[in-house]
Amino acid sequence: MNFKLLSSPLQGFTDYRFRNAQQKYFGGIDTFYAPYIRLNGKLKIKSSYERDLLPENNTTLEVIPQVITNDAEEFLFVAKYVQDLGYKELNWNLGCPYPMVTNRGMGSGLICDPNKIDAILERAHTETDILVSMKMRMGYETPEEILHTFPILEKYPIKNIAIHARIGKQLYKGGVNLEAFEKCISTSKQKLYYNGDITSVAGFKAMQDRFPSIDHFMIGRGLIADPFLPSMIKNNTTEYPKNRWTIFKEFHDEIYHQYDATLSGPTPIKMKMLGFWEYFSQSFSNPQKTYKKIKKASNPVKYQAAVAEILSSER
Repeated sequence: MNFKLLSSPLQGFTDYRFRNAQQKYFGGIDTFYAPYIRLNGKLKIKSSYERDLLPENNTTLEVIPQVITNDAEEFLFVAKYVQDLGYKELNWNLGCPYPMVTNRGMGSGLICDPNKIDAILERAHTETDILVSMKMRMGYETPEEILHTFPILEKYPIKNIAIHARIGKQLYKGGVNLEAFEKCISTSKQKLYYNGDITSVAGFKAMQDRFPSIDHFMIGRGLIADPFLPSMIKNNTTEYPKNRWTIFKEFHDEIYHQYDATLSGPTPIKMKMLGFWEYFSQSFSNPQKTYKKIKKASNPVKYQAAVAEILSSER
């Protein structure tokens, strides 16, 4: 069965710099979802969102913009904005699990309110011609919440619903709920994508075997932890290329220099790369030791030395 691999967006990580470098050095992702646009009540697009979606920053990628909101006016504003940039689809995030989002009734905190979802979708489909897709969790409190939204979603020509098989209050803790996802497949009449805990080739195959009707799979944190993963899944191999760490170094150096050029001072670039290494370290032979070395690097010179030492020991 043919399948597509999609990059699930992670705020602060999967912007155009990461996306371009991932595709250049590793490949394997068919479509990237951009991190969400959040307006906070002001109908104004931040410059960081603007840069992320500019066509000239995404020349070789298929990218789908995403919005997080519980307000129809904001949704329509973002829809017009991305259409003016040439995008034909807008993904609506009802998946974000973080309290600063869910406490305001957005992300997975909105799944329990089918009437509000209905009102926003109705305006989106009567006042724009943009193609709408969804990114959802099973709910915030319980995995049954999503089931109550399906009759609403079926009123509209939603392109697809990508479901992360956890509830919001789990954040990323505990396992995915595959029984609940299976119930979504048997209940929904729409096109479903699977998202959640694809971190290895074996893990991907297990999901493929478990859900034979699913042909689109999203990779989130697993893509940052191991940027080789999508191409290895596509090539049906668990073997890394012989020059694995050389490729990783070139990828790392490219994103490091790009972020360093845009962030002011040594502290912001250290914090940015420390965030990446929380994930990167998981693919190294000693994750804890690897991350500790990066954390201890107190300036850019020490940071580069730590990276060189880590890669040398892996080789």
